Amino acid sequence: MSGWPKDIETKAGMLIAEFSKRGLMIATAESCTGGLITGILTEIPGSSSVVDRGFVTYSNDAKIQMLGVHTATLEKHGAVSRQTAIEMVRGALSHSKADAAVAVTGVAGPSGGSDEKPVGLVHLASASRNGAVHHREMRYGDIGRDAVRMATVRTALDMLQETAGN
Repeated sequence: MSGWPKDIETKAGMLIAEFSKRGLMIATAESCTGGLITGILTEIPGSSSVVDRGFVTYSNDAKIQMLGVHTATLEKHGAVSRQTAIEMVRGALSHSKADAAVAVTGVAGPSGGSDEKPVGLVHLASASRNGAVHHREMRYGDIGRDAVRMATVRTALDMLQETAGN
C-alpha cells in the first residue's frame, strides 16, 4: 500500500481481519470523505469478503436517493448534523447486505464553514443490524482539508471496530 498513513493502514487491516474472522460485512456512507473509508478498507487483501459496498453521497440529492435520508431532515438540520448522519447509517444498512455500517458528513474546508458549523465539524454514526446506533460529533478544527478527512477516516474505522463488538 502506498500513500496512506501507517496507523490508518494498521487499523484497516485489523478491522478487515476481525470482520472476516466473524463473517461480518461492512457498508459505508460517505460525504466529506468522498470514498476514502471504503478506499482504505479495499486496499487490504481479503477485503472482498468483508466490504459489501460504499455509498458516496456528497450531494443532498444523493443522500435522499441512495440512502433514503428524509428531505425534511436536511431542511431542518442540514447535511452536517447528527440527524443526517444517523439517517445515512440506517440507510446504508437498509440498502446493503452489511452487518455493520458507518456514515460520515462534515465540513472538511477550507471553505463552507459557519459559526454554527465550522470547518472541521464532522458527524459520524455507526450501527450494526443487531445493535444501537452510535453517534460522534467531532470538532477537528480548521487543520486543513486533508487532515480533517484523514482524522475522519481514523474515527470511522474506530467506530466500525467498536460496532463489531455489538
